[in-house]
Amino acid sequence: MNKLLKQTIVLSTLLSVSAGTSFSQSAISENPLSRLDILLGTIETLAADVVQLIIESDGGVLEESDIEMLLKKPDGFYWETLTPFPELIVTDGSTLWNYQPDLEQVVIEAWDSSRSELAAQLLSGNIESLDGEYTIESVTSSESEHQEFELIPRAADNVYQLISINFMRDELESIYLNSKNGQQTVWRFENVIRNSPIDDAQFQFVPPENIEIIENDYAQ
Repeated sequence: MNKLLKQTIVLSTLLSVSAGTSFSQSAISENPLSRLDILLGTIETLAADVVQLIIESDGGVLEESDIEMLLKKPDGFYWETLTPFPELIVTDGSTLWNYQPDLEQVVIEAWDSSRSELAAQLLSGNIESLDGEYTIESVTSSESEHQEFELIPRAADNVYQLISINFMRDELESIYLNSKNGQQTVWRFENVIRNSPIDDAQFQFVPPENIEIIENDYAQ
């Protein structure tokens, strides 16, 4: 699996998860699938600072990154790694740009969410499709301020062993991606702003002058 495809899977996984809406008495009494659907269902735009931790199987932190994220339904996504290695991944739902300033290059290819693992299922509100790929369980009581959901893959060849989505009250707090090789990716969401206007231009990229432009056929 090449680097860009791996990044696309990560991007799509994060595309698939967003902040939620307020609880209601009827909502908290529903099953885990319905509760997660309600928590994720009303997001239209999202801006957040993300702290990403890559944790090795022995518990040591392999890498910590600071990321700026913008999301706009149905397909707009902006994921800029600020430190330690600058990189930008952005899509408008049609084209995917992967800009690596240190290499002075941008890779451009067609965006196809159907090729990604978790893809844009939650982003598009297609919780039923997600339920087809994962068993969704609630770890915490529906009355708790902290809501945790575990997604357990149904297919044996899924790259993840477990995905954990955590909310504090009605806000997305963190996501844990546990890979079968023992490595864990953690996303902590900070300074979250929901449903404020975001210009569509944020999800397009104009390459700077004098950089290498690589155009790939994503379907290959």
